[in-house]
Amino acid sequence: MAGHSKWAQVKHKKAIVDARKGKLFSKLSREISVAARLGGGNPDMNPRLRLAIEKAKEVNMPSDNIRRAIMKGTGELPGASYEEARYEGYGPGGVAIMIDVMTDNKNRTISEIRHIMSKHGGSIAEAGSVTWVFEKKGYILVDKKAMDEDSMMAVALDAGAEDFKNEPDEDSYEIITSPDDLNRVKDYLLKQNIPINLAEVTFLPKSYVKVEGQDADRVLRLMDALEEHDDVQNVYANFDIPDEVFADRR
Repeated sequence: MAGHSKWAQVKHKKAIVDARKGKLFSKLSREISVAARLGGGNPDMNPRLRLAIEKAKEVNMPSDNIRRAIMKGTGELPGASYEEARYEGYGPGGVAIMIDVMTDNKNRTISEIRHIMSKHGGSIAEAGSVTWVFEKKGYILVDKKAMDEDSMMAVALDAGAEDFKNEPDEDSYEIITSPDDLNRVKDYLLKQNIPINLAEVTFLPKSYVKVEGQDADRVLRLMDALEEHDDVQNVYANFDIPDEVFADRR
């Protein structure tokens, strides 16, 4: 899990910085609107919407913005109609990459994503080429300062988690759940007064590709470029990159 946990923590810290600039609000608004359109505007009856709202609140997105995004999704307010799409490809070193987007113009978006991939040593592949590499899971990061490893593992398993991991060099414990159980496990941990750094439904790699040297730096530059694109909601990859490469980029 080292490859995913390190990138997840880097992304979480970056999201906080981006939120201060208001940069993240557009992507969160799209997710809220699409979730509301697909599952209704009541977060108590729509787990995807509930999670999207919680993410928005974590980065202090104004309540009015959240409300308007929901109303656009339910059709109570006019707004652009966004479609979800998934693109697959490979990055430097043979890293498998899966890109989830929300766009009002698929032709424009795929053209721009293809350009980004090519510019950074990657390429777009056919649908289904890399989806088998990933598995949809609930993913929670808990600061290790919360409690010792044995106690945290016991609480996580009592909460209904599927797995618990403690990478020695990481700042957080990793708790893995089924996608449907994420909110239930998260709520259980919060009731135990355990602070949560990150909780999301994501795609975890079943296997990793070790990438070093120049390829490692190129992979991270590609990931950054994809994440920066306005239409990109999430990027998943199965790289395993040395900690020092991450450290050099801070």
